[in-house]
Amino acid sequence: MSLGPAADKLTIETPEQTALEFQVAGIGSRFLALALDVLIQALVGLIVGIGGSFAIAGISVVAPKAGMWGFAIFVVFYFLLYFGYYAFFEIIWIGQTPGKRKVGIRVIKDSGRPLTPAESIGRNLMRIVDWLPFFYAIGMASAFLTKGHKRLGDLVVGSIVVRETSLSDLKPVSPMSSYATSPLPSTVGSLGAHHLSAEENALIESFLSRRSALDLGVRFHMAEEILRSIRPKLTLPADNSLSTEKILEALAYERRSAGAYT
Repeated sequence: MSLGPAADKLTIETPEQTALEFQVAGIGSRFLALALDVLIQALVGLIVGIGGSFAIAGISVVAPKAGMWGFAIFVVFYFLLYFGYYAFFEIIWIGQTPGKRKVGIRVIKDSGRPLTPAESIGRNLMRIVDWLPFFYAIGMASAFLTKGHKRLGDLVVGSIVVRETSLSDLKPVSPMSSYATSPLPSTVGSLGAHHLSAEENALIESFLSRRSALDLGVRFHMAEEILRSIRPKLTLPADNSLSTEKILEALAYERRSAGAYT
């Protein structure tokens, strides 16, 4: 993993010796996403605060101790609203909060993989320190002084915020990395890609473009399942000399060479 000029690009070397390039989110886009999230939190907090205050006031008249419990619940609620909000959405939306989604940025690992739930929680608990001594002073100082504009939570779990467009349009940046430029040896011949449906070819393309982000076990299993589902339509070498992924790469190359994809 390396950061390019001005730390605006993240280049990751995958196990396949493929270089993938991400555009690092700037401080401005991160601040805008934060402002939108804080606005959402403030609105939710205001609505719950007004409604809850009336409820506690009414209950306290009848049961004074219940009012104390209501206040304690308020404290827990607002803690979770602030710190749990970010972790919750980054877990269910794979690195995005409503603010990040609106701005078009996402948190990923330095390796390009998604954060685990534990990493998302740890990253966002560090906001307690980032806030000190006042509105994100430490967090902003860290973002200005570190490569990749990382705040303390990013440094702790090894994460970075990138632009969503660089994920959706992700392309290899190394000439040797494209599976579409590596045909089979001439002795193998056609595998029968023309027999596959558009949906089956799209499934192969999707797997090949995303495989570097998968755990090895999941990646191996997915490749085997895809090949198993399309095997009856193919003409494979009798000696089983090709790996599963090599077959899928060759099918993508064969389909592209035939002009089915541009």
